[in-house]
Amino acid sequence: MSESWKLTLPCTRAEAEALHGEPEALALLDPPPVLLTSEPDASKPEEWQLDAYFPEKPAKAVIQLIQSQIPSARKAKAQVTRIEEEDWVALSQAGLEPVRAGRFFVSTDGESAPAGMVPFTIPASRAFGTGSHETTAGCLVMLDRLKRLGARYHHICDVGTGTGLLAFAAGHLWPRAYITASDIDPVSIEVTAENAGINAIPLGGAPGALELFVAGGVDHDGIVARAPYDLMIANILAGPLIALAPALCALVVEGGTLILAGLLGGQAEAVIAAYRRQGMRLADRIDNVDDAGAWPTLRFRKRRRPGHRRPTRWVEGENGETPGYGSW
Repeated sequence: MSESWKLTLPCTRAEAEALHGEPEALALLDPPPVLLTSEPDASKPEEWQLDAYFPEKPAKAVIQLIQSQIPSARKAKAQVTRIEEEDWVALSQAGLEPVRAGRFFVSTDGESAPAGMVPFTIPASRAFGTGSHETTAGCLVMLDRLKRLGARYHHICDVGTGTGLLAFAAGHLWPRAYITASDIDPVSIEVTAENAGINAIPLGGAPGALELFVAGGVDHDGIVARAPYDLMIANILAGPLIALAPALCALVVEGGTLILAGLLGGQAEAVIAAYRRQGMRLADRIDNVDDAGAWPTLRFRKRRRPGHRRPTRWVEGENGETPGYGSW
């Protein structure tokens, strides 16, 4: 990118931890800022700092919106500075330690994996999803658990793919499956294609290959044409997951599996209720915990209906809207 803008505000440690969950109000900004929190002075453990990065100078209303998420900074003077020639998403991911999740070993620099582990290289990039976040790691563990339980899948879809990591992992576990991945952000799809090359994953519509779509949710003819899916993954945010419930569930085959992540522990019940209303049964749950709290990964099974079974398709106006959301 040619330039970036940085907004700096003071905050407390508790506020910094809450911002780790990316408040919904900020997620609705287009594009949402990249948020980095830090402890400038270790001798003052309650005094933290928020740096929010934007591709253009933030408007006064945007600054006020961010300040509204930080009660202690509502009267603070916001510092806005122009920064040239930096990719702040990449910088936020640089130097990350390799992630071990289930059988998977994910590094940003191609570090050798321990014996018996499956390596993926996901460089620090313009999109999110290196495996370091608890939601992504939880999905990797859930996929690994399903494989160990003997699950078999033939049509897999990763909604809001980010860097492609979850689609890559599913493709490794079920190498003859048709794999579909989508994201509303064209940059994420470009990054996923680049990462597929790095990890020797073929692109295309054949079994064992990865088919990519730029789409909001599942709102794309290509995604609908490849349905129904026996495994669908959506690692996004609680609000979008609830809004997308009718559309996602309509594309899951009866008896199929749906993995959801990207939500905080306190949001889990609302998400579970939304998917139960669509005929889904909660089958498993993993809670990864960090300083911001618990990050649940939920696994659902679609209940089988009695009588004649026919493919379920998403139909506009009948199964709800599919607003566009990306991933972590």
